[in-house]
Amino acid sequence: MKQLIENPNDQFSTEDYSVLVMMLSLSAGIGIYFGFFQGKNQTTEDYLLGSRQMKPFPIAVSLIASQMSAVSIMSVPAEMYSYGAQYWIIAPTMLCIVLIINYVFLPVFYNNQIVNCYQYLENRFSPSVKKFITATYVLNIYLLLPVFIFTPSLALAQVTGANVHMINGIMCCVCFFYTMLGGIKAVVWTEVLQAHVMFVSCFLVAAIGVFKVGGFDEVFSRAVSGNRLELFDMTLDVTARQTFWTASVGNIFLWTGYLGLNQSCVQRMVAVPSIKYARAALWIFCAGFMVITSLNCFTGLVIFAKYFDCDPIKVKLVEKADKLLPFFVQDVLGSLKGMPGIFIACVFSAGLSTMSANLNSLAAIVYDDYIRPFKLYAHSDASANLSMKLLILLSGLYSIAMGLVVEQFGQILQMVITIASVTQGAVLGTFCLGMLWPWANKHGALWGSAVSMIGVAWIIAGGAITNGALNYPPKPTNVDGCADYGYNVTQTSVPQMFQEASPGFSIYNISFVWYSTVGALLVFLVGIPVSYFTGSQSLSQMNAKLLAPMAQWMLASKKTTVEAVVPADDEKANMLREALLDALQSVR
Repeated sequence: MKQLIENPNDQFSTEDYSVLVMMLSLSAGIGIYFGFFQGKNQTTEDYLLGSRQMKPFPIAVSLIASQMSAVSIMSVPAEMYSYGAQYWIIAPTMLCIVLIINYVFLPVFYNNQIVNCYQYLENRFSPSVKKFITATYVLNIYLLLPVFIFTPSLALAQVTGANVHMINGIMCCVCFFYTMLGGIKAVVWTEVLQAHVMFVSCFLVAAIGVFKVGGFDEVFSRAVSGNRLELFDMTLDVTARQTFWTASVGNIFLWTGYLGLNQSCVQRMVAVPSIKYARAALWIFCAGFMVITSLNCFTGLVIFAKYFDCDPIKVKLVEKADKLLPFFVQDVLGSLKGMPGIFIACVFSAGLSTMSANLNSLAAIVYDDYIRPFKLYAHSDASANLSMKLLILLSGLYSIAMGLVVEQFGQILQMVITIASVTQGAVLGTFCLGMLWPWANKHGALWGSAVSMIGVAWIIAGGAITNGALNYPPKPTNVDGCADYGYNVTQTSVPQMFQEASPGFSIYNISFVWYSTVGALLVFLVGIPVSYFTGSQSLSQMNAKLLAPMAQWMLASKKTTVEAVVPADDEKANMLREALLDALQSVR
């Protein structure tokens, strides 16, 4: 009789543990080096920005590592296995996303010497807008932090049988140890190490998996037979989980906000000496992201090809799709000593890099907005660094405790995108409103962002509560060959709730990928009219540096029109000029 599981002993060998311990030890060692021997982080700028002297390549690699979280490493192959290759469209779409960030957001941050990206909202609108958006960022990160580190703990528990919460606690301790000690330099250089581990591991898993299945032709042949290679589903159905438009347009809104306006990313972009280096770092990131994402997607197809005739989920060998990748590694590569260890080191590298990046930026934001304004003690560099280190420690302990809650969730990729989208669309919309629409004022920004968050939360809650719209049926899997492996499994039909045609369009049924798009559009739909009815921003008082380069022509054209009528050569003329500008503004 054939075997479905090539490595039935399910043992995590000494070599595997050695690889994992080595990676963790090197990460901790980098933190110790930058914390105690290399500069000792004597200034806050050094702790948070590396004195703005970081090089483009390590920053780019750091961005790759922090954005390719453990959620991506484990959930993207699961997405390919369950729903097909449509998700891969995000890889080439990253070219458009980086182009937008490089020429819309980045010039504004550099021209205004922005370190805390939310400081822009205070400069452009008001302190109240900044405080509101900052509060949503802090809430969002605290909701996601436990997921970032629990996901790799789940993978290690899958291949070792150890208690997932014990693993989660140990890994969290390692992460906040080196993040707390070394600051941004330790975070960036550990992420460089971790990114290399991630790439090597993803490549080896995919390559050996192809060999075990029988070659590239067999992988793609089985993927086509299983309807897993549908890349260009051009239907305009916004309720479908993934279509070409969802994966491209929807992800442009989702990832532009996540990469371009996330403090952990902005903090890296401004840590290099100039905007030229920042743009170079983003293009290097783009290339690396496309390679790693493509590898992850291909790995999902390899897993599908391996279990083409007998689905491990239906056989009950795997509890859910998010556990398929560690199962596949232990099954197919487990006999190669050290390979499961390399894979687990990869997953933990992804989780640690994402968590450390967010811990570092979270500490900076919380200190800047919620501690520094209260003059309880002298805010020297030493006291500021100590405060941020304590914040990192407390956040790490919180992440350990919240692992008990994360364990209960289902599809992790969908859950992460859903949580992030509640605030991400509003944040993207508010920044774009400020940078692209000169007439927007603080009232429009505040009401627009608030309505956006409430609206998206309403859609998510309505979809989940009223008709379970957040549940998507996976593509069919085959169990016809399970009898050959000794398993008695029958093919089950798709549940009736998914077979019935929808009675009509409902906003509650839209794909979770569109949440950020809806959130961003709501900001404009509310922010522009509210700004108009509450007195639009005076163009005469607008600082052109607060607008994106592509929007500055609107400000310039208004001023040029007025100056052509009233030369600005004396005091009375200037007064008349300002009056005309205000009149034009009110008409607008």
